[in-house]
Amino acid sequence: MAEIRNFVLRDKKGNETGVFTGHQPRQAALKAANRSGGTKGKPVELRLRERGSKKIHIYKGWKETVSAPRNKPRWMPAKINKPNVKKVGVELLEKI
Repeated sequence: MAEIRNFVLRDKKGNETGVFTGHQPRQAALKAANRSGGTKGKPVELRLRERGSKKIHIYKGWKETVSAPRNKPRWMPAKINKPNVKKVGVELLEKI
């Protein structure tokens, strides 16, 4: 099984704010999108850098409120947030 990796959320200025984990960068991006304020009409840019790497994975992310599935557990509300992401590209950090 793949190892769990840590991805740091960055802004365009290079400030790193939060850490999201996942086996793949997309999994971490979905977690970040669920906390973002983006909508389908106006998605938020998510820039994730893997710890120990110079790669920055760039996604457009948003969340939608959808009806819960029919076979939902009793404790789950009728409406849930569903995150969505679309990969834009990958950047490399320049060497200092």
